[in-house]
Amino acid sequence: MVVLTEKGLTLDDCERVLLFGDSLELDRNIVQKVEKNHQFLKDFSKNKLIYGINTGFGPMAPCIINENDQNELQHNLIYSHCSGTGNPIDSKYVRALMLARLSSLSRGFSGIHTEVLEVLVSFINENICPVIYEHGSVGASGDLVQLAHLALALIGEGEVIFEGKIRTTSEVLKEKNIQPIKIHVREALALLNGTSAMSGIGLINLIHAKNLVNWMVYASCLINEIVEAYDDHFSEELNSAKRHKGQQDVAKMMRIVLNDSKLIRKRDEHLYNKKIEQEVLKDKVQEYYSIRCVPQIVGPILDSINFADNVVIDEINSANDNPIVDSVQANVFHGGNFHGDYVSLEMDKLKIAITKLSMLSERQLNYLLNSRINKKLPPFINLGKLGLNFGMQGVQFTATSTVAENQTLSYPMYLHSISCNNDNQDIVSMGTNSALLTSKVIENTFQVLAIEFMALVQAVDALDSQDKISSTSLRIYKRIRKILPKFEKDLPKYKEIKGVRDFLVNEKIEISV
Repeated sequence: MVVLTEKGLTLDDCERVLLFGDSLELDRNIVQKVEKNHQFLKDFSKNKLIYGINTGFGPMAPCIINENDQNELQHNLIYSHCSGTGNPIDSKYVRALMLARLSSLSRGFSGIHTEVLEVLVSFINENICPVIYEHGSVGASGDLVQLAHLALALIGEGEVIFEGKIRTTSEVLKEKNIQPIKIHVREALALLNGTSAMSGIGLINLIHAKNLVNWMVYASCLINEIVEAYDDHFSEELNSAKRHKGQQDVAKMMRIVLNDSKLIRKRDEHLYNKKIEQEVLKDKVQEYYSIRCVPQIVGPILDSINFADNVVIDEINSANDNPIVDSVQANVFHGGNFHGDYVSLEMDKLKIAITKLSMLSERQLNYLLNSRINKKLPPFINLGKLGLNFGMQGVQFTATSTVAENQTLSYPMYLHSISCNNDNQDIVSMGTNSALLTSKVIENTFQVLAIEFMALVQAVDALDSQDKISSTSLRIYKRIRKILPKFEKDLPKYKEIKGVRDFLVNEKIEISV
């Protein structure tokens, strides 16, 4: 059970609910605070002009709405903005979107009725996911279009995905004995006017990105073993000379994984403490950058993820709608907390960072497959007959193509502001677009890493080094070999790529530093 308290949620809390299936519960203090805030707004708004309660929206804010039409105004906001297009967003992201909206509304600054929180909790716990589409948000007056589709389901209309099928919302709610929410004062505006689509997708992106970093460290450790690299490039002494935490953490992770490897060499044993007779060394004095510079490459990626973690968690635990209803100060404040620049910028940075990680994986893959540079393995790690069989040649094309797509997708959406809404929204964040593109980059990178791991286990077999690699590397080798048996003859590989990719996505790993 994860309890949503006044402290808000952590990324670990979100992961437990979204990926591990823990149920969610509201702390009583949250409910009381939201109820008090709602009652304050009902009283305060009498005989006052407050945006979105008795005025139109956006450029039509000067239009005064009489009391008899105010309920219809809220419904019209939902209906008019249910205009999403493209593919339905995957349910895991929709659940995260709902969790992000719940956390924000639970801050008690939105003037909503407590039933909004209660129904959102029911949707999350029962895995009822409104059908929400990819395209629509410009990420500035909130994720209006995506959140309108959420609001449509919460009032009992539209469609939801339940038990893997698209069904009418009203049927599912009746089946689960859930009463839809009612409009009391400004529930529609409070639901729509926020950053929860980009933030929810961002939560899933961060969870997967952290897992990708760990897998990249494992892959880097195994390739270091395969080439019998020297240990000083991930040593504490070398990496502590540079003050970046991410670099030092990655180097420490490598030392932990490679602690009992029989293949990693000591430089002093091979180059310092014995006489060198040959004029040209057979072995390299230093490895290629994709092998030697892992702490310096993955370190800033890890630091970027951790920074984005703080930003996105702060966002979901913030009141990000407009106006802000402050029952403590007994006032209503108008502004722009719905603007998504914080999340948009972090998602752009994250997709750039993960694209670089995919590029590192592809370069390590290329090193393994190119016998002219590794000088240890057959071309394409071909364990069959050269010329007749192809080894890993075909799958390399897939990895290379996928990395190229990542590079194109990584142009920042943050810089793609386009004025809209009669120029009321004259500079916008495009945060949801950025978060969705980041999810695609992350998906692509899992596929590239899956192909690299396929090459790594083939390389271990080519060198017959199962009894020399570290115990951690051996465990990973055995797990992947259950999905991808050692192969010499050519057979279709697309199912194995997917199998290894699914393993990497679903197997949560951590290397404690």
